Amino acid sequence: MSQEKSRLDELLEDPMVQLVMQRDQVNPKGLRWMLERARARIDDPSLPPAYMVARECREKGICA
Repeated sequence: MSQEKSRLDELLEDPMVQLVMQRDQVNPKGLRWMLERARARIDDPSLPPAYMVARECREKGICA
């Protein structure tokens, strides 16, 4: 298990974090999936940075 993953586990197991997630109706499994997906994108050097994607999106009128 990687150091980052163990930190995520520790964070998600914290009682205060669980209370806040419960109040905000955040699904812990969904949050974990989203964070792991974001991490995978960071680790993939073939993906351009988000600001470059956003700039091209605006320039081509693809996004709002």
